[in-house]
Amino acid sequence: MRQNKIKAKIVYKRRYMKGEKLASVADNLLNRKFDSDAPNKSWASDITSIRTYEGFLYVATVVDLFSRRIVGWLMDKNMDRHLVIRVLMMAVWKHQPKERGLVRSDQGSQ
Repeated sequence: MRQNKIKAKIVYKRRYMKGEKLASVADNLLNRKFDSDAPNKSWASDITSIRTYEGFLYVATVVDLFSRRIVGWLMDKNMDRHLVIRVLMMAVWKHQPKERGLVRSDQGSQ
């Protein structure tokens, strides 16, 4: 590429994290066993970004690993901890689990 004077074209501005303190990493209790024997026992969450004409839109979801249904979802223009907290609160409010459960996340940049 250098010999032919070809460069990559970056379409968006890269964002760099500020020097924040790293969060502690929780133990992997789920251990890649994505089958659950009862509803509201194990949930998985993730965030994805959708590029729009006005910028990015972030969608956070929580999935029940027993039924494979989305138990909570939320969209926002900002990807931060408040998005994650609000989507988890929505899932708990909608399904009101009776016992303690496990929430799995990929611990991304949020």
